[in-house]
Amino acid sequence: MKRIQLSVLSLITCTNLLMAGGDFGGVTTYEVEDFHAAEVVEVTPVIEPAPVVEPTPVVVMPPVVPAEADVSPLYVGIGIVAARYDAKCPTTPSGCTVDKTGGVLVRAGYDFNKYMGIEARGLITTIKSNGGKIKHLGAFVKPMYPITEDLNIYALGGVAKTTTQGSMRRTDVTGLAFGAGVEYDLSEDKKKDARYDREFDGLADQEKGFGVFADYERLYYKENSPDLDAVSVGVTYDF
Repeated sequence: MKRIQLSVLSLITCTNLLMAGGDFGGVTTYEVEDFHAAEVVEVTPVIEPAPVVEPTPVVVMPPVVPAEADVSPLYVGIGIVAARYDAKCPTTPSGCTVDKTGGVLVRAGYDFNKYMGIEARGLITTIKSNGGKIKHLGAFVKPMYPITEDLNIYALGGVAKTTTQGSMRRTDVTGLAFGAGVEYDLSEDKKKDARYDREFDGLADQEKGFGVFADYERLYYKENSPDLDAVSVGVTYDF
């Protein structure tokens, strides 16, 4: 009887354990997963900073300034001249014609800046049609205006002494003379020297070298005086 009671008691106990979720079979799958999860150590990645690349320094070279050409404000010139002499003599049986002559002209000047200079010039004619010769020497103020870097126009105004010789009415006068002309620079070196920049503002760009000129001059002007006109062309040189 006791054996039966013990068997029933044992059966009831096992039944209660099974209903309560008891497990005699060891570690479950969930417990293994939890165990491995506990062993996983979170590793924080170490991100190294990117290397700092310093920019290559930019070396700015100063502009190469060409050495100033040794140019002075002085110039000289030489050319040929055609002159006209109208003596305006009274009407006579022998008549009084207009003499046309030719010769040479020389000039020398000094430019203060691109707008103003001074010039001395002289001419003498040796080719004659009516026996007349002209000698002329004067000093002039020379206002100028640059049209382009190479082209320059100018005027002349000053005092000159003019004499004529020959069979026509002779003249020996000193007085007002004036004229106008144009100059063109032929220098191959076109770099700007600005030869007056150290002393003046906004001055001409001059080149050392040759140029050409052409001008007209009234050799002497006075009311009722003989007409003395000259046209010249020639070459000039800037020092």
